Amino acid sequence: MSLTRAQLFAYGAFGFPLALVALPIYVMVPQLYAAQLGMSLATVGTLLLAARTFDAFIDPPLGRWMDGARSGGYPNFILLSLPLLAIGFAALMLPPTLAPDTLVLWFSASLILVYLGYSIATIAHNSWGARLTQQRGERTRLTALREGCALAGVVMAAVLPPLAGRTGLCISFVIALLLTAFLLLRQAPRAVSASVSTSPSHWLLPLRQSRFRWLFAIYAINGIAAAVPATLFLFFVSDRLLLPDQAPLFLLLYFLSAALALPLWTRLAARIGESRAWLSAMLLAVVAFLWTAQLATGAMLPFAVICVLTGAALGADLALPPALLAGVIGSAGHGGEHEGSYFGLWSWVTKMNLALAAGISLPLLGWLGYTPGTTDASALSALTLAYAVLPCGLKICAALVLWRAPLSDI
Repeated sequence: MSLTRAQLFAYGAFGFPLALVALPIYVMVPQLYAAQLGMSLATVGTLLLAARTFDAFIDPPLGRWMDGARSGGYPNFILLSLPLLAIGFAALMLPPTLAPDTLVLWFSASLILVYLGYSIATIAHNSWGARLTQQRGERTRLTALREGCALAGVVMAAVLPPLAGRTGLCISFVIALLLTAFLLLRQAPRAVSASVSTSPSHWLLPLRQSRFRWLFAIYAINGIAAAVPATLFLFFVSDRLLLPDQAPLFLLLYFLSAALALPLWTRLAARIGESRAWLSAMLLAVVAFLWTAQLATGAMLPFAVICVLTGAALGADLALPPALLAGVIGSAGHGGEHEGSYFGLWSWVTKMNLALAAGISLPLLGWLGYTPGTTDASALSALTLAYAVLPCGLKICAALVLWRAPLSDI
């Protein structure tokens, strides 16, 4: 179906609060509970790892549950997620004064609550979008607008805490969550379910499809390639470039470039297809990011240019893979039936990419002799290798697999 701009916005705007809640959990929560509330770093790290692992592995069963719950469809799951997100985020960011043991329980419970709400909302929202249209070009418009709203949420999450504090952040999140949910539930087109299931139902059903396995592998490799520099960004800017005060500016350039590039990738995908457009973005990212390995200390302007170019490539990484996934679902004959199962596995690999990136890059750096704050030349070379060269190698592997994948005709 062809969607109007109003319909696209009504659907995509819900991506804004989902991004607004995600960034503070990764950036602010460890510092809040360790530095301000007195929990040990080991305890905070262990609880975060346990909660994130739980969060990732519940996604496939959640997706399967959504496929099987025909009554009410995705709107009911969006409604279910709202109190979990609002209460969980407020509890996490505004904890009361508690004894140490009780604080650990509070931290664990609020993390699980907000992660559960986020998983339900994300899988339902993405599956809803995939069910709205299978038209090439149209599905890219939909995912591009959704990811553009999410990027706006990321920028707001970075800007708001210094201005309004944690209380202002929570109030802003709840208001944005309720407003965009109202818009989604009242104005967005309804996703149509198949009246009769034509295929067996199982949460691993997508892995039986060859095209999904190809896309899943490409998305996983490319995701790790993007997550490694994200994990090491502050180390590289602080110790290799010696520009720690400029880190917020670099991040702002990166995400704004991604948002501004979304319309360009949408037009290119409509002309040459999502897979070829995504391949072009991967090559752009490699050409731009390899330059990072040659930067001198204090190279602010060159690194800013790299952030702009790689940010533009990020726009394609955000918009095109979900559009391709919608095409894969349609080509498998599973449209209107099993979107939840597909996006449950998709959400799982998205979250595991972050864990794998940390699991690859941080031990590798330690093995090569790097420690934060070091001035040793060999250690800084190791940091450069892990930050700039390893991701480019992974990105090239993803591009080669994409080039061979049977995805250009969906």
